[in-house]
Amino acid sequence: MERTRIARVDDVKLVRRGDQVEGTLHLTPHHLIFCHTPPTVEAVKEPNGHLSHKPQPRELWITYPIIQTCHLRLVHPSSHLPSSIRLRCRDFTFVCFCFSNERQARDVYDSIKAWTCKLGRVDKLYAFTYQPQSPEKEINGWDLYNAKREWRRLGISEKDPDKGWRISTINTDYSFSATYPALLVVPSAISDNTLNYAGRYRSRARLPVLAYLHPVNNCSITRSSQPLVGVRGNRSIQDEKLLLAIFSTSHSTLPPPDSSSRPRSRQSPQSSSSGSPTRDIPPNLPDPETLEDQMISRTSSEDGPKVYGAQQHNLIVDARPTVNALAMQAVGLGSENMDNYRFATKAYLGIDNIHVMRDSLNKVIDTLKDSDVTSIAPNREALAKSGWLKHITGVLEGASLIARQVALQHSHVLIHCSDGWDRTSQLSALSQLCLDPYYRTLEGFIVLVEKDWLSFGHMFNHRSGFLSSEKWFSIENERISGNSSNDPHNHRTGLGSTSTSGAGHALENAFLSAKGFFNKDNNSRESFVDSDGELQPYDQSSPSLNTTNKKASTSKGSSTKDSTTIDKTSQSHPTTKVKETSPIFHQFLDATYQLLHQHPTRFEFNERFLRRLLYHLYSCQYGTFLYNSERERVEANVRSRTRSVWDYFLSRREMFLNKDYDGGGVDDHIRGKERLLLPRTEEVRWWSEVFGRGDGEMNVPMPNYTTSGTGNAAAGGGDKNLYNANGKAGASAQSLPQSVLAGVETAEQAVGAVPPVKGSGMGSSLGDGEGEKGGMGKQFVDGMKGLGIGKGMVMGSGSRRKSPGRLEREMEVEMQ
Repeated sequence: MERTRIARVDDVKLVRRGDQVEGTLHLTPHHLIFCHTPPTVEAVKEPNGHLSHKPQPRELWITYPIIQTCHLRLVHPSSHLPSSIRLRCRDFTFVCFCFSNERQARDVYDSIKAWTCKLGRVDKLYAFTYQPQSPEKEINGWDLYNAKREWRRLGISEKDPDKGWRISTINTDYSFSATYPALLVVPSAISDNTLNYAGRYRSRARLPVLAYLHPVNNCSITRSSQPLVGVRGNRSIQDEKLLLAIFSTSHSTLPPPDSSSRPRSRQSPQSSSSGSPTRDIPPNLPDPETLEDQMISRTSSEDGPKVYGAQQHNLIVDARPTVNALAMQAVGLGSENMDNYRFATKAYLGIDNIHVMRDSLNKVIDTLKDSDVTSIAPNREALAKSGWLKHITGVLEGASLIARQVALQHSHVLIHCSDGWDRTSQLSALSQLCLDPYYRTLEGFIVLVEKDWLSFGHMFNHRSGFLSSEKWFSIENERISGNSSNDPHNHRTGLGSTSTSGAGHALENAFLSAKGFFNKDNNSRESFVDSDGELQPYDQSSPSLNTTNKKASTSKGSSTKDSTTIDKTSQSHPTTKVKETSPIFHQFLDATYQLLHQHPTRFEFNERFLRRLLYHLYSCQYGTFLYNSERERVEANVRSRTRSVWDYFLSRREMFLNKDYDGGGVDDHIRGKERLLLPRTEEVRWWSEVFGRGDGEMNVPMPNYTTSGTGNAAAGGGDKNLYNANGKAGASAQSLPQSVLAGVETAEQAVGAVPPVKGSGMGSSLGDGEGEKGGMGKQFVDGMKGLGIGKGMVMGSGSRRKSPGRLEREMEVEMQ
C-alpha cells in the first residue's frame, strides 16, 4: 500500500453521461472502486422468495491499466467549483470524479498515477494476484490451444499422409527467431539448414512459414517479415527456394469451372436475398473485387485459354503503402525484387502503419471526450473525418483479396508488412475467418487468436501500453492552487488527449456550476456499472473492499538478453513507449464485428464476446495478452502464475453465444451455407456498442454533408443509414469503385504504385502506373485507374507529388 496516498474518500461525486451520483471512492492496489446507493428503490427477490425494497449498493470498478488518460483539474477556492479528476479509459468509459477537498483530489491523482505507470514490471499487474471464484476456477483455458492439435486438424502431422508440409523444431528454444512460435510448419522439401540461411534474409529471422492450409485445395496462407533487400538489391537463394517450395506444395487437381466451390456472387449469399441493400454503381463499372482479380490475372505470364480457378496466381502481399516499402529499402530492408521471384505476383496494399492508426483513433476519442459531463451525441462529421472506417474497410478488403486468391483462384499467398506482427496478423487472421467456418465458432476464434496473434508474436505489451506512461497524466491550474507544476507532459499524446480543450473547459464549467447541480436527484434506473459487470465475481455479489491481494511471486523476467532490438527495448524501457502503442488488435475485433453484423447467422459468438475481449485486453486481469511473444510468456511462466482470459468466457459461455447461429454446417450447393464468407465493405459501420454509444448516435447519415472536392452530396447506395469508408452516407451513384490494392508487380510487368525497378535509382519517384517494367496494354492500364491506383492515389489529389519533406516524414514514421 506504499503507493496509496489515500485509500478511501467519502462524498465523491461521479459524473457520467451528464448524470451525477454521490458515493465513496476506494483505492486498492489494482482498482478504483466507486460505491453508491441509487436513490430509487427497486424490488429485489430475496433467497426466501420475498420481494425486498431495500436499496442495493452499486459499484463501478476501474482497473488501473485500462485508464488511458488522467487529468487533474484544480480550481481556486473562490470559484465555488469542485476540483475534479477526469478519466478516459481504453474501453471508452469516460468518468469525472469531483471532490470538495483539493487535497483529497491531489492524493487520489497521485495514487492513481503511482499504481498505473510506476509499477515498472509486468509481473506486478493484477493478473499475477487474481484468483477467480467458481465456476471459473475449475476451467483451464491454457489448454484450449495446442499447436500440434491445430496443425493436425489442418492435415499436417507425422502420422498423416504427406501434404507437402512438415513441422520443424528449429525454433523450439526460440534461438532461431525470438518472436516466432516454437513450432514452425514449412515445406517438406526444405531442410532446417536451408531455413537457417533463409532466416538471415528476413527481418528478425521471421521467414515464410505456414499460417493456414485450405482443406479443399491444399493452398496455403504463409506469413513472414520483410526481406533485407536494401539499396544494393540483396538477394537470398535460400529464401527464393523456400518460397518456390511453398508455392509448389499443391497440385493442379482443381475442381471444374462449374464447381460448387465457385461462389454465385462476390458477396456471401447471405447478402443476395431480397431487400438487401446494394451500391448504385453504373452497370459498365466492375466492382473492386473484379478489378483486383483482373489486375492479378492479367499480370500473369501464362498464355492460352483461361479456365476459372485452373491457373494459380500465387501472390506475395506486401500490406504497406509503396512509399513505406521504399522507405524501408533505404535502411537496408524493403520488399521482394520480383526479378528473383518470377514464379509469383506481388500486390501492394495501402494499409497505413501503427502511427496513422493511433492518430485515427485519437480523432474518434476527441469526438467522445466530453462523454463524462454531457450526454450530447458525438459530432458525426468529425467521426467521419477521423478515417477510422476507411482503415477498417482497407483491412477487410485486403483480407477479402487473400481469401479469394486461396479459395477461388486456388493459389498460395504470402503475407508480410514490415516486421510481420501488426498488419500481417490482421490480414492473416481475417482471411482465415473468411475461409474456415471453424474459426467462426467460439472455440475456433479462440484458437485463431492464440495462433495468429499470440504465438506469432504480436507485441501486445508495446501496442497496448499495459504499464502506462506519465505522458498520459496531466494537471491543470496547478499555479492557481498555489503549487508549481512538475509535469512536463501536459500535452496530447498517445491513444487520446491528456489536455482538455477550451471548449471542453467551458462545457465542464457550465455543467458543474449549474444551479442545484449537487442537489439534483438521479432518477435514472440505469446503473453506473457497465452492464457486463466487469471484474465482479461470477455471482455478481460485491467483493469485500477490505481484503488484501496476495503478493505476486517474482517473475523470471519478461525477456532474456537477445540480439534483437525488441528484447533490448523490453529490458531498458520497462514503461510504455507512447509511439509504439496502436489499436491493431482493436481493429481486428472491429473488422470481425463487421463480418458478424453482415452475416449474423454464420458466427457462433455474439457482439458482446468481442466487446468483452477488447475490455480484457486492457484490464490485465488475465495473463493471456501480457508480454510481446510466446517466448516471453514461456520465460515469465504465465501459464502457472496467471489465469487465461478464456477461463472468463468459457465459464460464462451462454452469455457470449449468438442465438441466430445456423450451426456452421458447410454445403456449397446451399445458399448461405458456403464455406467462403466475404465482407461487404460498402456496408462498414460504426461499432457503436464498443464506444458506449447507441446505434442512432453514430450510424446515421449527415444531412447535406459532402466530401471535399467532389461536389456531390452524400447519396444513396448501400445502407443509407450508415457512413461508408469515405465518411459519406452511402456511395455516390457515379463514383468509381475504390480498392485497397495499390499496385501489382511481376518480373515482367508493373501496374499502379510500385517502387522503382532495378536500375532506376533510389532518387526516383514511385512508379506512375504506366507499366514501366515492359509496358502494358492501354486498356488494362485505364482499367486499373478505376481502382484509384497510380498518380492520383500515390501522389495525392490531382497531379501533385509528395514534397520531399512529407516523404521524409513518412519514411521516418515507418521506421519507428
